[in-house]
Amino acid sequence: MTTNPIYLDAAASMPINPQVSEAMIECLRSDEFIGNPSSANILGQKAMQAIDLARQQLADLVGTNASNIIWTSGATESNNLAIIGAARFRSNRGRHLITMKTEHKAVSGAFDYLEKEGFEVTRLMPDETGLLHIDDLTAAIKSETQLISIMHVNNETGVVQNINEIGKLCRELDVLFHTDAAQSVGKLPLNLERLPVDLLSVSAHKMYGPQGIGALYIRKAAGCGVIPLFHGGEQEKWIRPGTLPVHQIVGFGLAAEIATSSMKSDIKLMQKLYQRMWNGIKNNSGIVVNGSTESYFPGILNVSLPGIDGDSLMLMLEPICVARGSACNSKFHEASHVLKSLGLSDHLAQSAIRFSFNRNTQFNEIDFAIKKYNKAVNFLRKILPDGL
Repeated sequence: MTTNPIYLDAAASMPINPQVSEAMIECLRSDEFIGNPSSANILGQKAMQAIDLARQQLADLVGTNASNIIWTSGATESNNLAIIGAARFRSNRGRHLITMKTEHKAVSGAFDYLEKEGFEVTRLMPDETGLLHIDDLTAAIKSETQLISIMHVNNETGVVQNINEIGKLCRELDVLFHTDAAQSVGKLPLNLERLPVDLLSVSAHKMYGPQGIGALYIRKAAGCGVIPLFHGGEQEKWIRPGTLPVHQIVGFGLAAEIATSSMKSDIKLMQKLYQRMWNGIKNNSGIVVNGSTESYFPGILNVSLPGIDGDSLMLMLEPICVARGSACNSKFHEASHVLKSLGLSDHLAQSAIRFSFNRNTQFNEIDFAIKKYNKAVNFLRKILPDGL
């Protein structure tokens, strides 16, 4: 029996690609990149050239012009900049905003803040599979609605929203559309030249890149802009000031380039891992997949079991690294707001386990996790028949 950790929590953070870490180390070691990229001298410009290359690599991945990409510290900052910055920028257009109850806290927290500034926020419920019905969105839009934010791939359930359909509706009604794509960029094909998306948030560490670096796509169009959250420099077009971390950006760019070429094979692998995991645990009585089984990203499998205490199950699964919900909520042992929005009871939501895979996941690791999960469930049902 292995005592080494088995990492099935890739939705929280992906393992960094070795090529990416090597490129970052080389960037830190080399005297070529010691300059401040804001400087006009030779070494400053050398650093900026590396940044521009990375910007193009990311732009190629998502199908847009590099000039539409700005760097941030991660998807949390990108979400805040997009939502708060755009809402303030278009406040004369209206003060009504729409989002979903299943969003990541990096999004819901931004809307909570805007409510304190006097904006009205409508939070839509999904159906029991986690999907948003376009009719519900249409009914919620008012003449004062100026911004809608809907996550592309849900970080807890893997549910994939139809952002093309949502974006078309927004475009018809002159409403800005933002999507948190932290869980989809680099994993699912995106072409922002075709998709009707105005603002899109990206995180490097969700796609085998380094932690602490992200990006925001801002479509060049009349009425699409953001008011900066920070001030004090002209970096990133005066939208996001601060000296740029060259080594992190270089790593992000390379991770994007690798994702461009490996995406098809990655998706096929995720499908195989998902099916192997599910086939191995599906015979547990009462087990349910949380979220859609029709529109989902196969890198995430979220399951619940009646009569099982989630904390006890997590402990018995060690050394397998899994999650009970979002990484941001894991320390508080609360029932997932995402799963409760799907109609799950507190108890069923608390029994949920999220398995999430990456391109390094081995089939023998999945088999070990299956045996460990089934054994833990059987044991807990014997000693804790009421799940208490």
